[in-house]
Amino acid sequence: MKKMLVGMTATLALSSVLAGCSGGAEEGQEGAAVSQEEVEQEITVNAMTEPPTLDPALSTDTTSFWILDHMFEGLYTQDKEGEAVLGVAEDVNISEDGTVYTFTIREDAVWSDGTPVTAENFEYAWKRVLDPATASAFAFYLYYIEGAEAYNKGEGSVEDVAINAVDERTLEVTLNSPLGYFDKLLTQRTFLPLKQEVVEADPNWAAGPETYISNGPFELTEWSHNEQVVIEKNEEYFNADQIDLQQITFEMVNDATTYYQMFKTDELDFIMTLPPDALDAEKDNPEFQSIPYYGTYMYMFNVEQEPFTNQKVRKAFAMAIDRESLTENVSRAGESPAYAMVPTGVTTPEGDFREEGGAYFEEDYEEAKRLLEEGMAEEGWDTLPEVTLMYNTSENHKKFAEAVQEMLKQNLGVEVQLANQEWKTYLETTEQGNFQMARMGWIGSFIDPVANLDYYLGDSPNNRTNWVNEDYDRLIAEAKVEQDEAKRFELLHQAEEILMTDLPFMPVYFYTNTYMTDSDIEDVAYYVNSYPSFKWAQVVPE
Repeated sequence: MKKMLVGMTATLALSSVLAGCSGGAEEGQEGAAVSQEEVEQEITVNAMTEPPTLDPALSTDTTSFWILDHMFEGLYTQDKEGEAVLGVAEDVNISEDGTVYTFTIREDAVWSDGTPVTAENFEYAWKRVLDPATASAFAFYLYYIEGAEAYNKGEGSVEDVAINAVDERTLEVTLNSPLGYFDKLLTQRTFLPLKQEVVEADPNWAAGPETYISNGPFELTEWSHNEQVVIEKNEEYFNADQIDLQQITFEMVNDATTYYQMFKTDELDFIMTLPPDALDAEKDNPEFQSIPYYGTYMYMFNVEQEPFTNQKVRKAFAMAIDRESLTENVSRAGESPAYAMVPTGVTTPEGDFREEGGAYFEEDYEEAKRLLEEGMAEEGWDTLPEVTLMYNTSENHKKFAEAVQEMLKQNLGVEVQLANQEWKTYLETTEQGNFQMARMGWIGSFIDPVANLDYYLGDSPNNRTNWVNEDYDRLIAEAKVEQDEAKRFELLHQAEEILMTDLPFMPVYFYTNTYMTDSDIEDVAYYVNSYPSFKWAQVVPE
């Protein structure tokens, strides 16, 4: 749905995080003064794909997260600059030893149905994430809490989990040890509250607006599956007077050329991931934005599927693609070639984590061929087993996969087949391990190496490679309780070295997101670890 400005279709544009709102009246068509109140506060953006789920406990992908971030609010939330600030909690008391957090819930925090948000809503939601029957892929984020890991792994009881609603407005949480980034962690969707009576009344409560309840700036009003999601301003939100937008429509247009043209013809107000051919044309357009994104684009190897059962074969593939050519000539969005898992952007006592760790390998086509031959000899293969590279349906992913396919042929002498699936099906297929080599992206949920390295933990449901390394798991576990920051980062460097030696995946590049939005949207918040927030956005007169 497009906004209208005095009977004329208006266009929009993306801007950096703006400190203030535009004020006063501007001259509209034919000299008529147009006030802010006369502009419909509605925007249409492109989500590209169907969100696999809008259940906070089960969501794992950036599309679902993006919509959830507009509909829910946790104890902490992000401000315009991406910093963790109190959200539904109005106060927090931390014990002297840093392990006991006592949160006070805002008295004016209510659900979209008008009922109060309570401490019990948080206790129920978090323990539901940990319940083994829920099978939440992000349950491990709660392992910092006393008793959580044992319960989730079936080795303890829910009564031993130290998440307790003392009364309606008081939530007490006890950690295994102090955690300096607990506030950042709590901004994540895994820690959102839920109403027990809503969830337990209908197993499909999150499938449509009829049964969906949320507590954030917007509420779900329409979900036409595989077509669009519509959210509207939640008048019950405690900060509703600060929300200008009345409606956000998330369209699901996957073809990059199509959604780019829809933006140019005013059918869409916001798009991301521009087609490579459009980047040169738009790079000087004030509507264009290129924002660093704290994540890694990669191809996973299933280490239980030949030929990737062999480490030398995996390394040969990793060394046989030209990352600089891929980023400069195929994606062309300003990404950085990646030779490790953790992106740049993490400040340590010694500098930047990535710069300290450096690159773990480099392109070397002759060495790649030698490794491939050695790996094949070790396995007794006269010819390499046929390889299929899978990717989720997207014009950009297709072009990238085709370029990688050609590089592996030219530089390694390997013929690779390509296959693609729609996002939701693709997630299910890779989760089941039905692949050899598959595209994936992982965005750190907060800016810390542990948020990236957690992906390859042996018991992480997100780790689809079947790779398990006890030393790797041990080092990350030690890092999570280490209070000396320098020692903690050193443990994480050691863990990354193990990961990059075994190579259950091949990193390709560190992300940069490209966006376009029409020029009459202000106060969009651009984050480096999630998609932009329209919480503070407003449509202004031209």
